[in-house]
Amino acid sequence: QVQLVESGGGLAQPGGSLRLSCAASGFIFSRYAMSWARQAPGKELEWVSGIYSGGKDTYYADSVRDRFTISRDDAKNTLYLQMSSLKPDDTALYYCAKGPREDYAPIEDFNGYDSWGQGTQVTVSS
Repeated sequence: QVQLVESGGGLAQPGGSLRLSCAASGFIFSRYAMSWARQAPGKELEWVSGIYSGGKDTYYADSVRDRFTISRDDAKNTLYLQMSSLKPDDTALYYCAKGPREDYAPIEDFNGYDSWGQGTQVTVSS
């Protein structure tokens, strides 16, 4: 049974940093593309960042590029999202998601993702 459990959310001040983690189990983590997505209150789900098997190819939404860094530790079956220079607009529930295969593309098309975590809340406020 696939499980994705996010953690690391919380309250941060504008300009601050947080690191989200997503612990994966129930599948061979290293073989799948993974992504982070977020949903702010009253807004649609937004893809944030994706990473392919092997971790060398990473992609970002324009809204977070140069501020967020996605990474994976296949030995620990864990996906990360390092967030810095946080803005109030980054406030959202953040989800990690499993792609259907290692070469799933386009990686930002989260309609094809087959498993999602429950999310971790990030609030950016002074």
